[in-house]
Amino acid sequence: MQIRTLGVYCGSSPGLLPEYKETATAFGAMLAREGITLVYGGGNVGLMGALADGVLEAGGKVIGVIPHALIAKEVEHRGVTEFYPVDTMHQRKQKMADLADGFVALPGGIGTLEEIFEMLTWNQLRIHGKPCAFLNVAGYYDTLLHFLEHMVQQRFLKQAQLDGLIVDSDQVSLLTRIRAYAPVKTDKWIDRKATGQTP
Repeated sequence: MQIRTLGVYCGSSPGLLPEYKETATAFGAMLAREGITLVYGGGNVGLMGALADGVLEAGGKVIGVIPHALIAKEVEHRGVTEFYPVDTMHQRKQKMADLADGFVALPGGIGTLEEIFEMLTWNQLRIHGKPCAFLNVAGYYDTLLHFLEHMVQQRFLKQAQLDGLIVDSDQVSLLTRIRAYAPVKTDKWIDRKATGQTP
């Protein structure tokens, strides 16, 4: 599929390993080289700042979306191509969802997980058909991925839906797979008869 913009979620902290920041910068540079506009949370700190800097230093375009309340805490990036201050976190997520052709999570904390899992949920409910992916830097998401497999085993998640999640440790391979993505065509619900019940 054509990817003109990519929404990327990641930490406002740099994390423990130097690979996290190095990869965020390199991923941003790759997006610029590929002509893909970055849509991200608008911050200038941690992996968020490294990601945006990587795009800008390679001559790419960056769209930042950040709530007014977080501008001081996350320190808005003043070098972005476009900047959208919003009132709430809900508006931030909706704006990023509207602007992006796909979504990627780099290493991050609870906020990063909340953002990518909302997009995964929307995909599962067919609110959108956009690819969702994890760039699994230095095995950061290994434990989480094992838990998702546990969800499948316990019949709270369909294998087809988990298979539709793109996971890769290599950024070039990740982007190739995002471009080749086809939406999963299966209902979310497990062990429920087609009786017109509401979820």
